[in-house]
Amino acid sequence: MSTYTPEVHSERVGDLGFITLNRPKALNALSLAMVRELHHVLQQWQDDSRIQAVVVRGSNKEGPFGAFCAGGDIRYFHQAALSGDATLEDFFTEEYSLNHLIQNYSKPYIALMDGIVMGGGMGISQGAALRVVTERTKMAMPETHIGLFPDVGGGYFLSRCPGHLGEYLALTGHVLRGGESLHVGLADVCVNSSELPALWDVLRQQDWASGEAVVAWLREQSKASTGQTMAAIPAWHNAPIDMVFGLATVAAIEQALQGTDEWSVQTLKALHHQSPLMLCVTLEQIRCGRHMTLSQDLRMERDLVRHCFQTDHLSRRGVRSETVEGIRALAVDKDHAPKWQPARIADVTPEMVQPFFKSPWPASAHPLRHLN
Repeated sequence: MSTYTPEVHSERVGDLGFITLNRPKALNALSLAMVRELHHVLQQWQDDSRIQAVVVRGSNKEGPFGAFCAGGDIRYFHQAALSGDATLEDFFTEEYSLNHLIQNYSKPYIALMDGIVMGGGMGISQGAALRVVTERTKMAMPETHIGLFPDVGGGYFLSRCPGHLGEYLALTGHVLRGGESLHVGLADVCVNSSELPALWDVLRQQDWASGEAVVAWLREQSKASTGQTMAAIPAWHNAPIDMVFGLATVAAIEQALQGTDEWSVQTLKALHHQSPLMLCVTLEQIRCGRHMTLSQDLRMERDLVRHCFQTDHLSRRGVRSETVEGIRALAVDKDHAPKWQPARIADVTPEMVQPFFKSPWPASAHPLRHLN
């Protein structure tokens, strides 16, 4: 049983369901059609007693694997925001519903996270029963770079990283390379990328007694590589991340990074490239998410993303919003010179930040009220 759509290929082979994200020229960035197809297929397979587990991978221009998913389709966000396209609202509601489905999937869902895994790619992988990375993995939540915040459940899974690593990753958009993600709890096992085609073939050829047997087999196959990866300590491991990113405000974090050591200099440089306003929103998001269930966090993020595109408390919509300006600078005009408002961290006030956390909807009408 196979289903071919232009951007998602799904098929049942024996006891397993296989999904390939098939938008390689866009690094498998998620379109609304992809979100809908993924939700449809996963919902069908959850109710199919013949399927024991689901395996998902990306694709690249040369073939399978090599790029998992670079996030949501930000060019679409930009166009939709400027044209008043109502499907932009649908995209985030349906994407966050998909993230919730994956996090609560009743069968083992296995994500082969080779290559780029960012933004929306994290949303469709962090809920997996087994998160497999390779030496080629580049993992990040870089949304503050475009005047957004780490959504798709980022407030939930980043806040559960050890110590204050979640704040560090959320604010800086730091890219975790290879098996570094194992050290922060955002991956489970590591394999060599060259082994993925053979593993995929074995999964398709064998009969499996249960989904748990698939997970156990993959863990065993990756044992040696995972052990070697965990033995390699990341360069940032000894940086004072907890001390700095545990501080109460972004302004205090900025002040603590005034040192001359390389980590402080590079980290401060990263913060100064991001939207000051969204840095402050993001810090509050991670701190709130730490004490929320997944469904509560996703509802909060749905509120936040509405305010990102319709920042009515600051009288800013469309081209004047931080998010549209951030996408313009990165992906449309590509001048890499966003005009943030305000331009400095010191100029962000609580009155600018707190309205982001007020829901535009009553609880009974919230677009994600069905999540539990």
